[in-house]
Amino acid sequence: MNFGFLVLIIFVGVGIGLWLVSFLVEALRPSPQVPGALRWASDIPVRFLNLRGYKLRYIQAGQGPNLVLLHTLRTQLDLFEKVVPDLANSFTVFALDYPGHGYSDIPQARYDAEFFASAVEQFLDALDLHDVMLCGVSIGGVIALILAARGNAHIARVLAINPYDYAGGRGIARSSWPAWMTTMTAALPTVGETFMRLRTFSLSKIIFQGGVANPGSIPPALLKEMYVVGNRNGHYRAFLSLLRHAASWEAATSTYAKIQVPVHLLWGEKDWARPGEREQDRRRLTNVQMAVIEQGGHFLPLDRPDAVIEQIKRLVYSHPS
Repeated sequence: MNFGFLVLIIFVGVGIGLWLVSFLVEALRPSPQVPGALRWASDIPVRFLNLRGYKLRYIQAGQGPNLVLLHTLRTQLDLFEKVVPDLANSFTVFALDYPGHGYSDIPQARYDAEFFASAVEQFLDALDLHDVMLCGVSIGGVIALILAARGNAHIARVLAINPYDYAGGRGIARSSWPAWMTTMTAALPTVGETFMRLRTFSLSKIIFQGGVANPGSIPPALLKEMYVVGNRNGHYRAFLSLLRHAASWEAATSTYAKIQVPVHLLWGEKDWARPGEREQDRRRLTNVQMAVIEQGGHFLPLDRPDAVIEQIKRLVYSHPS
């Protein structure tokens, strides 16, 4: 038998074997129970809101001007665990899990920028929130800018932290080699699904830690919870859909020139976005201020919660209603 043909047979056989094993591995993963309370603030009630065919998990804490916090891709509202208790002393703070994230429902959908922006828009409508400061990190920052560009009547000002609108929406690939591998394989049918089903905590930990300037900034309990949440039925498929529609995040920048409300761009010094990409966002906006936070990565509320709290208060007080 030709040696090259033999190698090909072995390669195909191994591939089919991994594909089959991946289904077994996924089937054996225990799905987590939805917690009745927050691990980091048991006094803050956990709530669920029915939208169009699915439920969103969210929290509400404190009193004062309305502040809505939007998390990054592949995380959840607990990304803000270091800032919510302090901010609740000055604001009515809302934070939610996007569909397909955290403990919100995982509907079958096209997980692109429009889908997430629509979900947040429905959230604001359902709670009838007014004069909102919309503060988002990563895709959360882009969602906030998209809704501001639409002239959403609920929004008074925007704080976009490390907006994820560059590199064709594949900026996460810059964070670590497992993230690069995940991003690249996601584009391939069957291969992407197989790779996702074979995920491990060790690889996921490296990816999550690629989002912070200091690996110790992520509480171990949060790191574990964000991994375990990925075992929920349909979660990995939703994340794959998000990665496969990554280009929609950069495409959203074409709407930024329409924004009329005050915008503050906040970047972590060690965020994945390059200086030229950050400056490009600043030029797209008119009523904008921009700042860079030292020793901050993509998950800025974890790396530098002090700076995030300061910037939120400064933006509200410098642009009163």
